[in-house]
Amino acid sequence: MKKSLVRPFPVFGRCALLLLLTVLPTVLRAQIGDHRNDLSVGLNGGYVLSNVGFSPKVTQGMHGGMTAGVSVRYVCEKYFNTICSIYAELNYASVGWKEDIVDLYDQKVIGVSGQAENYSRTINYLQLPVFAHLAWGRERKGANFFFQAGPQFGLMLSESTSSNFTIDNYNAADRANQTVAQDTMAVERKFDYGIAAGLGVEYSVPRVGHFLAEARYYYGLGNIYGSSKRDYFSKSNFGNIVFKVTYLFDITKTKNQK
Repeated sequence: MKKSLVRPFPVFGRCALLLLLTVLPTVLRAQIGDHRNDLSVGLNGGYVLSNVGFSPKVTQGMHGGMTAGVSVRYVCEKYFNTICSIYAELNYASVGWKEDIVDLYDQKVIGVSGQAENYSRTINYLQLPVFAHLAWGRERKGANFFFQAGPQFGLMLSESTSSNFTIDNYNAADRANQTVAQDTMAVERKFDYGIAAGLGVEYSVPRVGHFLAEARYYYGLGNIYGSSKRDYFSKSNFGNIVFKVTYLFDITKTKNQK
């Protein structure tokens, strides 16, 4: 009879393996995730640089406007060195577009009034961003670095125009960009939505609160005008760069935190 080439697994090895499989899940739970139950609320404010991605193209600079609102953050877990939270805001924001009206030589177009032509549209929104917020560094006292990203929704409240010409009285001959339909079109779609992401730093002071500074970018997935084959613009979505500061104070904090 031939002897088996596979040696029986030693009894000690089987016991060690069984012990490892029994203990490993408990160890992983203890090392990977530490539960948190920290709720903070506060105020935020900042400045928004925005434009609209028109197609056909409209030559633009950056429209500047203010944003301010309330913030809420719930810290739910800490995985290794990553502090995991859900962060949301409810903001009032002034965005829009500012046209860069130039000729073929990139010089300002002079209107019939003798001044350089200018046009800007301000659109005021109520915005609701909801983010997954990940931070690395000090949790309760000191500084940390964070990244956050998620969807943002907006509801238009009002719009206004600033211009020194009318559609019947402007210098069309010298303009390099002849697209002017947007100047007289009211916003057709009041609801806006897209994706936002930001990077920032936070400094926490016990019994005082949390101070955050952030740079954020928003890319609109919706259009402010109709985009069917019958419509003038096939695309008219927002792009926003946001600089923001936030103050949060704690409502609840995890007890017996490790």
